[in-house]
Amino acid sequence: MKFKLNNQSDFARRGELKFPRGKIQTPAFMPVGTNGTVKAMTVDDLKSTNSEIILGNTFHLMLRPGDEAIRDLGGLHKFSNWNRPILTDSGGFQVWSLGELTKISEEGVKFSSPYDGKKIFMTPEDSIKIQQNLGSDIVMAFDECTDYPATYQEAQKSMELSMRWAKRCKESHKSDSALFGIVQGGMYKDLREESLNKIIEIDFEGIALGGLSVGESKEEKTEILQFMSDKLPKEKPRYLMGVGTPEDIVEAVRYGIDMFDCVLPTRNARNGQLFTSEGVINIRNAEYKNSDEPIDKNCHSKVSQNYSRAYLNHLQRTNEMLGSMLATYHNIYYYQSLMKDIRDSIKDNLFEKFLKDFYNKRNLEMPDGPI
Repeated sequence: MKFKLNNQSDFARRGELKFPRGKIQTPAFMPVGTNGTVKAMTVDDLKSTNSEIILGNTFHLMLRPGDEAIRDLGGLHKFSNWNRPILTDSGGFQVWSLGELTKISEEGVKFSSPYDGKKIFMTPEDSIKIQQNLGSDIVMAFDECTDYPATYQEAQKSMELSMRWAKRCKESHKSDSALFGIVQGGMYKDLREESLNKIIEIDFEGIALGGLSVGESKEEKTEILQFMSDKLPKEKPRYLMGVGTPEDIVEAVRYGIDMFDCVLPTRNARNGQLFTSEGVINIRNAEYKNSDEPIDKNCHSKVSQNYSRAYLNHLQRTNEMLGSMLATYHNIYYYQSLMKDIRDSIKDNLFEKFLKDFYNKRNLEMPDGPI
């Protein structure tokens, strides 16, 4: 992996990640492909939304169909017919989400499969091996996602464990894939800085911020991003894990974040929530039953260009499969268009104007911050 920083507007950055399988323009949004597919999307549709990288889920693919089975079938790229870059998460977040079903020790994590109850033990070395079997382009270090809320002592203990695991991940990583380390520390700034310094010392190719979007307020999240913004190494890509809404992404870009992933555009689409340039609409609402308006008059996706709000309302209310497919396509297209607009504004030194227009269209007050 090679990373090049092309433009900067205060903390906001525009750059390029280069892999043998292709280039990624940053800031970038990665659609989530939990089971080797972005739900309700074909590979051709994904490409037509200008998605350049997707996220694969180590935890779920390890359990079904199995990472060794995928390896033997040529790796996740061939298995899913996606020939562009793939980032795989480490499985740490999914293990954390199982809550009391997990038992964490220095060596690793013991948990029960949510599918058949089988007892599984995963170490940092196991996570790296699984991701290498999948053949991902970006491998994530195995970490413990810190609970929210957490006391200082709890956050410190969790962060220090993650840092010891990070070192083990680095030592066991043998492939040509890029390896990203994950900064933890909860809502405590000194712990975040200590974690970052350890991640820098271990020398990962990229740096992720974990343990956010786990229940904290937007104000708390912004405070951590603001604190970290001038401490993150400029020469390495920065990834904010599990974020988020368009507003969350725009705010994180203001503080220098380059990469994002989130299930919102796909999950919300299946529930009738559509993202537009003027905010979110619930297409199942009765007010759209007879509306011949496009989903978003400012969007050039094939859904907004060819289908009315009334048609998507009908599909969603009758639980037609096509309803989820069209809604998902629209949301992913919207997110990728948003990222392009962000990149173009930074390139043209118009990011401040972009911010004002973004919030004005939504009738929202722009939060204080850089620019």
